Amino acid sequence: MKKLMIGIFFTLFLAACGQQELEDPVNWETGSFEATTQDEESWSMEEMEGKVWIADFVFTSCNTVCPPMTRNMAQLQSKMKEEGIDVEFVSFSVDPGVDNPATLKTFAEKQGADFSNWNFLTGYDQETIETFAEESFHIIVDKPEGEEQVMHGTQFFLVDEEGTVKQYYSGDKDVPYEQIIEDTKIVQN
Repeated sequence: MKKLMIGIFFTLFLAACGQQELEDPVNWETGSFEATTQDEESWSMEEMEGKVWIADFVFTSCNTVCPPMTRNMAQLQSKMKEEGIDVEFVSFSVDPGVDNPATLKTFAEKQGADFSNWNFLTGYDQETIETFAEESFHIIVDKPEGEEQVMHGTQFFLVDEEGTVKQYYSGDKDVPYEQIIEDTKIVQN
């Protein structure tokens, strides 16, 4: 009887290890999108097919959350590399009228970004990014007329190989780095 119980426990343990799933995934489908990178190269959502990636929304003249968010993303990028996790990073500018590729590159470099697997995007109009953010990532992006600052969400988004947003996390403070790393591992399996 004791051997039977040990066998059942061992079988259940192995089954549980192989069946890891995200807790309460959001499963939001991202739409198509085209942009220009910090290196003035064209970029589209099709390039992300088959890749797991982490996204956020920032702008270079932000005087509150964007610099710390970008530093936090750089720290996450470093932690992912230490863990040997192959993941892409994408930062969408929410102020494309101001953020040209050169401005984005300078901003990203100041915050510690490594461009080997991280693109900063612009090259679209304000209405396009506002609609894309709301429809694909369920956040508000709004630049009131005559204002310099843009209102936007401060989350990091985990996106799977099919372009589905699986989970989101705080990106400006109390970033759950270990949870993001664990969830990324689950999504990649």
